[in-house]
Amino acid sequence: MAAVRISSRSGLPSLLLYLGIGIAIGQDGIFDVKFDNAELTQVIGYAALVVILAEGGLGTKWKEVKPALPAAAVLSTVGVGISVGVTASAAHYLVGLDWRQALIIGAVVSSTDAAAVFSVLRKVPLPSRITGVLEAESGFNDAPVVILVVAFSAVGPVEHWYLLVGEIALELAIGAAIGLAVGWLGSFGIRHVALPASGLYPIAVMAIAVSAYAAGAMAHGSGFLAVYLAAMVLGNSKLPHWPATRGFADGLGWLAQIGMFVLLGLLVTPHDLIVDFWPAVVVGLVLTAVARPLSVFISLAPFRLPKREKALMSWAGLRGAVPIILATIPMVSGIEGSTRVFNIVFVLVIVYTLIQGPTLPWLARALKISEDPSETADLGIESAPLERLRGHLLSVAVPGSSKMHGVEVGELRLPAGAAVTLVVRDGKSFVPAPSTVLRRGDELLVVATDPVRDATEARLRAVGAGGKLAGWLGTGGAGRQDSGPDMPHLAKLAGKLGKGGEDRPGSRTGGKRAHH
Repeated sequence: MAAVRISSRSGLPSLLLYLGIGIAIGQDGIFDVKFDNAELTQVIGYAALVVILAEGGLGTKWKEVKPALPAAAVLSTVGVGISVGVTASAAHYLVGLDWRQALIIGAVVSSTDAAAVFSVLRKVPLPSRITGVLEAESGFNDAPVVILVVAFSAVGPVEHWYLLVGEIALELAIGAAIGLAVGWLGSFGIRHVALPASGLYPIAVMAIAVSAYAAGAMAHGSGFLAVYLAAMVLGNSKLPHWPATRGFADGLGWLAQIGMFVLLGLLVTPHDLIVDFWPAVVVGLVLTAVARPLSVFISLAPFRLPKREKALMSWAGLRGAVPIILATIPMVSGIEGSTRVFNIVFVLVIVYTLIQGPTLPWLARALKISEDPSETADLGIESAPLERLRGHLLSVAVPGSSKMHGVEVGELRLPAGAAVTLVVRDGKSFVPAPSTVLRRGDELLVVATDPVRDATEARLRAVGAGGKLAGWLGTGGAGRQDSGPDMPHLAKLAGKLGKGGEDRPGSRTGGKRAHH
């Protein structure tokens, strides 16, 4: 846990800390544990990557990624090809590796790491159009890179480039189709089936995401792309008990990172790294200063993005455990010189992650594209289905920067069939009156009938983003419909939730309004 706190505060991806723990345990370390099973490392690394991609997809907001999808798709395909060519040429001509080893290194390090990108970028206040491109790229580019590394590591001659391009396109198409289908079917099922315990919802969501990987791999498509897209669909589907699901996914993601990075640290032999230190620095310098900027500027040329943003994206191509995991593929295949390839990739990742991660916020400020971190935060809304009552109980957390602060309950203008039944403020709960003024830090319980559940959440988010005038200022959200008879069972539920609150603020007692 101390490592998690240190990495969060320093801006460094947790990669370095956990790799250090693995190195300290392994050969030449304190305990001198000898571990050289590259095949087991690869299997566990793949499993951990599936969990990390699922966690990243669940946390990716569709409204931020949607405008960035075309740019991210080009950057993760055309950009990868440019990066492989430039980096492989440097490894061949400057370091002296043969072409097979050079191509393997070029492909391995051309993949940006999802874990590193998600852990660093979500702490850096960048515009959503930049984070959207970088996060989507890190989720997409694993698929073509894996195909290239497997092809270059195969025994015998390397396939013609046009066959590789066709194979990559086909596997990406299959993986995307399966991921979207599994995500949609899974979200539909979770939203319409009430599970017997709330703790089963997070497990079900992660199981659906992992099944997308299995289905994609069995169909000879990209399982990594399938799990990322399935998780993205699930994460944007307003699922029940969402905060609990998000927390569960975060915990699994951290566990996967810790296990994967410690295992990679165990696999490496530190005294062998000294010989390959400078070759790794040279290849990494070409990758960071030449290959990555070229891939970004050429790939994103049709999108007319400002040069400052392209410069930041060039520096934000963070590497992490994924390249090191992919470097085990030629070791398992028995390719000559694969151990040296692994050592070069290992050193390259450590050195340039140590440089790029902490300097990214500084560069964003220097380029004047860093956003104000106090930007309006979205409401935290958790939904619990009430199947027998044909309704939903929404738990709404009002963040400090929400424009719902100062809005009266009656001014929410919720659809007919929805009502705020309870407010929790400073640890005390009370049933609000229409004139009760909401404040920062409040937690609301909103009961909504099944037909207006989505409209209710949309209206709450609209008020949180635009205030009481959201309907007239163009902010989305359904306004209040004409009043109709409330459902008796919902009124009864609201009464039960409000019992014991005679001295609560904002309520009406004996026909008198309490002071706020």
